[in-house]
Amino acid sequence: MKKILLMTLLLHMVSFAQAVPQKDLKEYCQLIDDAIAHSSDYIAAHEQRIGEARRALALETTPTGKYQRNFRLYELYKPFVSDSAMYFLHQCIALADETGDASAAVRCRSLLAIRCANTGMYDEALNILDSIATRPSPLTIDTLALGTYYEAYNNVYSELAYYTHLDDMRQNYQERADHYEQLMLQTMPRTYETCFLRREQRAQGEGRLDESMAINDEWLHTVQPGSHPYALVALYRYIEYKMLGDNDQMIHWLVESVLADIRNGVMDQGSMWEMANELMLRGEIDKASSYISFTSDCANRYGSRQRNWQIAPLLTTIAKNYKAQSERNTAQLRTALVVISVLALLLLGVLLFLHRRNRQLDTARQALKTSNDELATANGQLAEQTQELSTLNAQLSTLNSQLSESNRVKEEYIGRFMSLCSQYIDKLDNYRKMVNKKMKNKELEELFQLSKSTELKEKELEELYQNFDSVFLHLFPNFVNDFNALLQPEMQVSPREDNRLTTEIRIFALIRLGIEDSSKIAEFLHYSVNTIYNYRARIKNGAIDNRGRFEARVKELGSWGRF
Repeated sequence: MKKILLMTLLLHMVSFAQAVPQKDLKEYCQLIDDAIAHSSDYIAAHEQRIGEARRALALETTPTGKYQRNFRLYELYKPFVSDSAMYFLHQCIALADETGDASAAVRCRSLLAIRCANTGMYDEALNILDSIATRPSPLTIDTLALGTYYEAYNNVYSELAYYTHLDDMRQNYQERADHYEQLMLQTMPRTYETCFLRREQRAQGEGRLDESMAINDEWLHTVQPGSHPYALVALYRYIEYKMLGDNDQMIHWLVESVLADIRNGVMDQGSMWEMANELMLRGEIDKASSYISFTSDCANRYGSRQRNWQIAPLLTTIAKNYKAQSERNTAQLRTALVVISVLALLLLGVLLFLHRRNRQLDTARQALKTSNDELATANGQLAEQTQELSTLNAQLSTLNSQLSESNRVKEEYIGRFMSLCSQYIDKLDNYRKMVNKKMKNKELEELFQLSKSTELKEKELEELYQNFDSVFLHLFPNFVNDFNALLQPEMQVSPREDNRLTTEIRIFALIRLGIEDSSKIAEFLHYSVNTIYNYRARIKNGAIDNRGRFEARVKELGSWGRF
């Protein structure tokens, strides 16, 4: 499982460094379906990490060590199971109080309030934060704890402002959320995840999309591709492109977020239900239903009332669309039944008509029999003409034999081409196995040196040219002599080895095969276009006569071997 996750991470790092690939919706859905099919493996890998952390906690003896182990378990459970995350935060709070670590106690209580708010327990969250105010003064705790305290208040009031239906309360909650947001941004580092998030949300809300995209770019460079934090950055990048109206980019980044959530075993998913909504708007009802069911199961496992509140309206909409689609299908079925009934009646009429026509055909057959007797006499006369045609048939037989031989030779060349393709596939697979083995053995320096070397490329090019020369001379055994016959004696070219061509002859061999464009010749021979042009010009200047028709005469050279 660890190998699978490592390979997934490496693939994401490569794709991140390159341009964003363009896929259609079907390809994106296939990626998501594959990830969902392996979701049990990803969840098992996450549970294995949790198990290792629990065993480490059981072996810890010091209060400080126990605090760190419990906090690690909180981080692992945070996107996985809400109740368990809260449980380990409670353990951290008890240990912080026991050791007298005021900063740790404030930070863990603030994180607990955030957990409560994110699962819809707003009263509990405010009670926890109000209890912090009676504890040590903010001046006695570190900036991380103080910033988390402000973040928690901002989170609670932002949630209340979003979900309340009372305008005056919404304004009150939003003002408080803005106040604590400013305090948090003044206290926490700019590179803290929540600071990135709030700054980007603020820029989006005020219509400063260039600035919000710049913030997202900066944020994106601080996370590891394919990680759980990467899923959140990708989700907000999707929102950026959605606001810009860039459909291709927005779907790409939404899928990136969905895949990161699934592959990290995340149960608190925000991007999957957004993906289901996008598919529903595009008329992909079945896919939307499948994805919303998956994320609903994850939300139930996570234990988030808030996420279920978000999913419920979409489930209702999908159900309505299913009903509408079912009604349309029923109407279409009724129409089809009417059409089938009409066609059945028409078929019955056709059968009656055919029966009548068959009787008429019997009469016609009798008339044809008489005509056939008359034709028999005419056939006797044609027999003489058939004798004359036999001579022509013999000639055609000879041509057919030649064509059969031609087809056999073509089959031989096709077989050779398929063999070469198979050899290249085997070479690529062996190279893949070698790279896989070296990666497994962590021989990265050797891999790096291999990737720098051009020896493999030069060897394969030499083999390609050797095969090309062999096949071409098999097709045109007299080509070299006929080619030199068109040139002046001092310009004639002779290969240094049997069954091999020089570069000059190889260029005109390609022209003989119909490849005249210098750029295509240069691409095949791995020379520059100017070099190919110079070779062609120099050879044509050495033509015995009429250099303008030299290449046209080259195309007429040679005879096909064996026929």
